[in-house]
Amino acid sequence: MKLVDEAEIQVIAGNGGNGCVGFRREKFIPLGGPDGGDGGDGGSVWLVADENLNTLVDFRHQKIFRAQRGENGMGRQMYGKAGEDLVVTVPVGTVVVNVETDEVIGDLTRHGERLLVAKGGKGGLGNMHFKSSVNRAPRKALPGLPGEQRTLRLELKLLADVGLLGFPNAGKSTFIRAVSAATPKVADYPFTTLYPNLGVVSVEPHRSFVIADIPGLIEGAAEGAGLGTQFLKHLQRTRLLLHLVDIAPMPYDSGSGGVEGVSPAAQVRAIERELEKHDPALLAKPRWLVLNKADLLPEEERQAAAQAVIDELGWQDRWYLVSALGREGTWPIMLEAMAFFDRLREDAREADAAAGGRGG
Repeated sequence: MKLVDEAEIQVIAGNGGNGCVGFRREKFIPLGGPDGGDGGDGGSVWLVADENLNTLVDFRHQKIFRAQRGENGMGRQMYGKAGEDLVVTVPVGTVVVNVETDEVIGDLTRHGERLLVAKGGKGGLGNMHFKSSVNRAPRKALPGLPGEQRTLRLELKLLADVGLLGFPNAGKSTFIRAVSAATPKVADYPFTTLYPNLGVVSVEPHRSFVIADIPGLIEGAAEGAGLGTQFLKHLQRTRLLLHLVDIAPMPYDSGSGGVEGVSPAAQVRAIERELEKHDPALLAKPRWLVLNKADLLPEEERQAAAQAVIDELGWQDRWYLVSALGREGTWPIMLEAMAFFDRLREDAREADAAAGGRGG
């Protein structure tokens, strides 16, 4: 599925209704006192996270969201009806930024989570509030206050369990097609993936996790080269990184963007530098190395080539040799990833139980 992961919208809360200037008029009471009611409050604008949404594409077509105005007050001390709130649904994982101040207003990470982004104006007071011993018939009422207005930038950060990263053309799209039902575009040139893609890996009934194919990174991504900062942000919420590397890069070609012909170990180190520049916490995440495109090497040379890369890097964590195109060696990684997440959940339950015991 393609993701539109950034949009700009304007939210306008409703103005408060005006207070009323009115006087009591009944038979045999010709000089009744003031009875003008208050105006109703304006409606507010709320954002609500919805797990059934996975893109911000709808906000490319509708950009202005306006809540209802409060009704004016009326005579006989009748208050105006409050304006209805406007609820706008956004995908889980949406970060909300005030464009004018560049301040993060909120981060909607749970289904049903609500965020007030524009508060409705207060209704004005009717003239019944201004009666005094020296002014028995006030003709003063207050207008309603204006509702808040903001221009917001919505940024969608994927809530995926596994993030695929690597140079362009490392085989990430092919890998996600091999292990899930996602069908991203696959071709033999760099930058095929221009949007993040999500896939659900079903290990068995009721046991699954989400994997994200992040567009390929290039050197300078942390500074925005190749839209790198927009893509790196999607890795921040993942729990496990799979670092795909082309174990058999083609000879260098200046027309390829300079990403081919780089040795596997150099590819790994270049990506590590970009992760650390963008956010050192990314480099600290669990990261397994996946040496891809083994099918391009003679079978008798594959293991030795992979071991040479591991030795050159001094790699201490898990690593795998696969051919995503032939789906060779990909499924065992998914099984180990599922077991990894099961352990994380068990550790979290034990930590909660221990915390509850201390609290008791």
